[in-house]
Amino acid sequence: MSDQDQILVKVREAFKTAFDVDPQLVTMDTTYSDIAAWDSTGHLSLAATLEEVFGISLDVDELNEMESVRDIVRIITPKLSKKVQSDSRC
Repeated sequence: MSDQDQILVKVREAFKTAFDVDPQLVTMDTTYSDIAAWDSTGHLSLAATLEEVFGISLDVDELNEMESVRDIVRIITPKLSKKVQSDSRC
């Protein structure tokens, strides 16, 4: 399983937690318009869930860029690489 696939699995679980949707319905092509609960309040809930699941922080610009699952994976991937490098230095 690729890194992107592993991230997608966790993103799907975050969608289940934030929006109570079937994780199997969440694909890389899923956008905010595909999920009724993905409104401004839902977006904040999703962001908080992603931060908790991945152990990262998202800034305002990144939150604004997150309009699809593909965007979310693109934003999270480099953060995890930095996190692994930082963790290995401890």
